[in-house]
Parts: sequence; C-alpha cells; structure tokens
Amino acid sequence: MSVHDQAAVAVLSQVALAADGAVLGLALSYIAVRSVIKYKTTSFALNKVKKAPSVSVSDLRSVLSNSSEHDADTSSSSDEKLVIVRGVVETKSAVNGNWKKQNILVSHESNEKAVILQRTQTCIYNEWRGFFGWTSDFRSLFARHWKQQETSSLRTIPFILVDGGHWPQSDYLTVNLDGSKHPLPLTTVYHNLQPISASPYTFLQAFFGHEYPVGLLDEEKILPVGKEITAVGLVSLKNGTPEVSACNDLPFFLSNMNKAQMVMELDFRTKVLFWSGIVVGSLATGILGYAIVRNWNRFKEWRQRRQIQRQNAAEENNEAEADVAAEEDIGEVPEGQLCVICLMRQRRSAFVPCGHLVCCPRCALSVERDLSPKCPVCRQTIHSSVRIYES
Repeated sequence: MSVHDQAAVAVLSQVALAADGAVLGLALSYIAVRSVIKYKTTSFALNKVKKAPSVSVSDLRSVLSNSSEHDADTSSSSDEKLVIVRGVVETKSAVNGNWKKQNILVSHESNEKAVILQRTQTCIYNEWRGFFGWTSDFRSLFARHWKQQETSSLRTIPFILVDGGHWPQSDYLTVNLDGSKHPLPLTTVYHNLQPISASPYTFLQAFFGHEYPVGLLDEEKILPVGKEITAVGLVSLKNGTPEVSACNDLPFFLSNMNKAQMVMELDFRTKVLFWSGIVVGSLATGILGYAIVRNWNRFKEWRQRRQIQRQNAAEENNEAEADVAAEEDIGEVPEGQLCVICLMRQRRSAFVPCGHLVCCPRCALSVERDLSPKCPVCRQTIHSSVRIYES
C-alpha cells in the first residue's frame, strides 16, 4: 500500500471512529437495517417460489384452466398465476408458419442464431499519480465507477419456450420482456481486449494525475436458440396463448437454474442475510452503547468541571473581598479583638452553628476549606461563617 493510500485509510478510520465510534455504529446500524429489509424480501420470494408449481409447457393450459375454475368458485378477479416453466428457447416465427422467412438474430462473431443479442464495449482506464495527482486518492475511493465507461446495445426478437424433443410444437409459452429488469441468462460468445496506443495527450493526462485509457474490451453475449432455460413469472392467457411476464417481487425471471436450485440459492441467501443482520446489529448496538456511555461520561465530567470552575471563581471573589476587608481591618486593633489564628486582623466572622466570633474573614475562609472544618475554640464542626458588621 502506497503512502497516499495509507493516508486516505487513516483519514477514513479517524472519521469512522469519531465520537468514540458513533459514526461507525451508525454505519453498521444502516447495514443491519438493510440486511433485515433484504432478508424479509428474500424470505418472501423464497415462500413464493416454493409454492409456485413447476410444470412443463404442455401442461400450462390445464394448470391455467384449473386456476380459472378455482378463481370463479372463489369469486376472484385475478387472471395471472405464478408458475415455474422449464423449456427450450425458440423464435416465435417458427410456430407462425414463416419457415422460409424466420425473424432471427445472428451473432456477428460466432454466427450463432439467437433471440437476444447484447454487444458491450468497455473502455478501461488506468491512473498514475502524477506530480499534481494527489486528489486522485479520494476520487479513487469514492468514484471507482469512473474507471470504466461502458456502452451497450441490446437487440431482442419475440421468442417462446417449447418442450424439448417434440416437433412440431403445438403448445408454446410466449415470453414478454416488457418491464423486466432482471438479469438474463446470456452466453458469452465473443470476448476481446485490445490495447490502446498512447499519444502525447495521454502523456499529459498521466503527468497531471488524470485517468487515461489503456484498453478497449469488446464482448458479445446471446441467448441462443435451442437453449434450455427456466421462466419464473406470472402466466396468463393472451388471445388463447399462454404468456409469461416478470414478477417484480422475485429476483429471477429467466434463469439457467431449475426450481430446486432456485430454492437452494434463496434459502442460502436468507440464512446469510438473517445471521449477518443479527451479527452486524449486535455489533452496532454494542458500539453505539459504548459511544453513548462514553459521551455521557464526558458530558458529566464537563459539567463537573464547569461547576468547579464556577465555584473557584466564586471563591476567588470571596477571597478578594476578604483581602479587601482584611486590608481595612489591619491597623490599630485592640488586643482582645485580634484574630486567634493570624493575630493581625480584627475578628469579623462568626462560625455557624457554634457562633464564636474569633477569626477574621480570611482565616475563617481557610478554616471552612479544611476536610473537617472545626471551630478553633470549641472544636465543634462548623458549616459556614458569617461576617459581622458593626453599626
């Protein structure tokens, strides 16, 4: 790790441990809350996938008809049913009778037939900390997505799922991708990384610590015809033909996994989120509790210091007044009225509760500050002293 990286990590650690770890505790609390929310969502999706029937394409009509009869008996208005269907990808034109003019996509690199074609071009950037590039340390920590710039194009054609090994196909399931943001089970058929030649402008970018391109990555992914996949979604009859659409409550729509694999993966996610929420939540609670106790003790110490400072200021004022009074008292004092402690100033302060008038204000104040203040005459414990003024 370089010196700049160590400095950046040190700054982040100081921010995280600020206020006795309160910032770190709040960050862990946020992670724990997010884990709990994701746990609820994943657990809900797991229950739905477990309850969803797994059928073949040829059995869809019977399942939907039974569902419609059940809905009619229960006076339900829902026409969609969550179903898991395993089938083989085929173009929709193959079942429409257009054998000679099939609407199909062909990969530019591998010449494979597909129903989904995605081409991605990624410009990969590198960064050298030049003479003026010290700010790149923080930019690299908070904006790593700036390192890559990606352009992607996606082409799709209408496609269906059919039962494998049966031809001609009489039953099929139309796949509706509208509104779906789920990941697609695409296969990479082309992957090429080309270096970018440096130019004088590249040298200037590197000299001043800016990002500069070093490579260009071209990828091509397809959903090939004849691939067996699983569709998890809401199935309904559209013009007498079953059609499946994505369910936003589920993390899957089109996948290479079957139902058992999906249940296993969701169950694993649920356990990880559950225990991570408990561990991180407990850690956050402990750190926040420690930070609260520490800050509360600091607040009490600060309040005590403030009280002590105020008491010291009041005592200094009393001492100043006593000094002034003592200066006034110094002079020709009768022998019977001298302070029994200093024998210099006149007796002006009476002790409470004994009432003996034997000390000057300054000596009375010093007697009051003792750990166990007692009257110098009767040795009775005193609480305070009162200045006596002569009329």
